[in-house]
Amino acid sequence: MDNILKTEKLINGLRGEITIPPDKSISHRALIFGALTNSKIKIKNLSKGEDCVSTLKILETLGVKYEFISEHDLILDSSKGLSAEKKVTLNCNNSGTSARLLSGLFSGCDFSCVLVGDDSLQKRPMKRIIAPLELMGAKIKSNDNKLPLEITGTKLKSITYHSPIASAQVKSALILAGLGIDEPTRIYEKTLSRNHSEVMLSYLGASIKIGQDKDGCFVEVKKSKLMPKDIEIVGDISSAAFFMVAAAIVPNSEIIIKNVGINPTRTGILDVFKQAEIDFSILNERKVSAELAADIKVKYTKNIKPFEIKGDLIPRLIDEIPILAVLATQAQGKSVVSDAQDLRNKESDRIKTIVDSFLNLGIGISEKPDGFIINGSSQINKMVSLETHLDHRLAMSYYVLSLINNQSMEISGFNCVNTSFPEFLKLMNKLKK
Repeated sequence: MDNILKTEKLINGLRGEITIPPDKSISHRALIFGALTNSKIKIKNLSKGEDCVSTLKILETLGVKYEFISEHDLILDSSKGLSAEKKVTLNCNNSGTSARLLSGLFSGCDFSCVLVGDDSLQKRPMKRIIAPLELMGAKIKSNDNKLPLEITGTKLKSITYHSPIASAQVKSALILAGLGIDEPTRIYEKTLSRNHSEVMLSYLGASIKIGQDKDGCFVEVKKSKLMPKDIEIVGDISSAAFFMVAAAIVPNSEIIIKNVGINPTRTGILDVFKQAEIDFSILNERKVSAELAADIKVKYTKNIKPFEIKGDLIPRLIDEIPILAVLATQAQGKSVVSDAQDLRNKESDRIKTIVDSFLNLGIGISEKPDGFIINGSSQINKMVSLETHLDHRLAMSYYVLSLINNQSMEISGFNCVNTSFPEFLKLMNKLKK
């Protein structure tokens, strides 16, 4: 098969400092909310992963202009607002964030569009956003609740919505729809999902209220004029996670990862590291455009404790579960992942693919409907070929696993990493000594 990466065991450990790429979730929001300022702003440290580029290109199609003034800094000019003369087709490619967030925004605009995507994205569920948006009066035609989505912009009404799942994409879609409505829209979650939309909107002066009552965590928004403030984006803890786990499990490793976002709704991996008694520390904590950031130091940890991931922890580390599964292979005992059934709706069925791949490597793992159980202390000594299923997080997790495999292995479809983290191998090679 084309695009096969051949790997070998790392001999001398990982050592040194790296600066992690910009956070993708925040980059999407900086572009979208920045475009709603109807002005010219600077966005510093923007992710140029393919998903964020998809959002940028869609905004450009609708009249937003931009100019990169350095590799990751750009001037975004939305002075003329968002518009389309006729029904326009907008390609989200592989980006579920683009599709879901922009569906909320476009539902209340005065133009019509069709959101399309690649083969992988067209298989992902969209009912979770379609249903509440339709309660607000949105006009959306879908392919059995999947892409393509044909959205006819219309005047929306405010609602109070109790989300059955803690999902930042669902919440952000409804927030974007609510920003154009005079009356307040309130969204409840049983547990708080990542809150980058709320943090950035507060920073930009939106009419937003955040709280908690007997029905759960809520965010309430209404029609807002956003202030044209420059936005700086912190590093992505989801990207940092691969290096954090690699340093923890590869002997003779000690690394520092600079400028990592440590928003509490995203730091579930730090809670797991505490459970597992990983040797790590948080340095130079600060705020960047209202987001918490810090440097993270991680050392090789010989006696890793088993851990459990479930319940309220899931929304705070859902994207890190594949790499935490790799960490679990080196723990001294059984680690358990539960309540993570949404992993079956990602770029691949991550539960099934992780289980199949680990079994192929001789790792003790058993599948559950909502997760898996991993037997730790695994000695990996098997020459295999693993298939990524075009899932970038699986590809990078398998690469980290290869660093402790005593045999070379092949990772098929590794180029899917470019979707989120094109610098991955370059940074990993920088740490190899």
